[in-house]
Amino acid sequence: MFHRKTRIPEYQIAGDEVAVIETGKGTIRVKLDSDGAPIHVANFCELATMGFYDGLKFHRYVPGFVIQGGCPNTRDMTCEQVAAGQAGPDGQPGTGGPGWCIQEEFSTNPRNSHEDGALAMARSMDPNSAGSQFYFCLGPQHNLDSGYTVFGATVEGKDVIGALRAGDEIVKVDIVHGA
Repeated sequence: MFHRKTRIPEYQIAGDEVAVIETGKGTIRVKLDSDGAPIHVANFCELATMGFYDGLKFHRYVPGFVIQGGCPNTRDMTCEQVAAGQAGPDGQPGTGGPGWCIQEEFSTNPRNSHEDGALAMARSMDPNSAGSQFYFCLGPQHNLDSGYTVFGATVEGKDVIGALRAGDEIVKVDIVHGA
């Protein structure tokens, strides 16, 4: 990922956002934590409502650790190219973003706990470099608590998360309100 100017998202959070992430393996529902990570939730919701995530692929799978997606470089790549770790027409999967970064919230979020199924933002070495790439924890990963912002908890579809692999498609992400 590359560093860009830190940005405040324009999306106005209501506080009851749920991300419905449709993948090639099934649907995942995530209760977003707008109280603990309002910037991350607003950023994710803004990108989702713009259709940014639609058609991207998960590009990183580490068994027992994380499944990661949200890199726009995967948009024009086949699932097989992403799974093989090939570079695409827009660059290497895992190095792209939306053109901006957001402020870290792991130091202020009282619920910043990487539990099984937690949704968190990936970043580079700079704590304020998260943009669009996110990951789901495949089991508790508390070693990440002090360095990466958790902004949601999976309420449905942990089996889907467990079945995802590099190359699997993010068909679309919708933001709905209420559980």
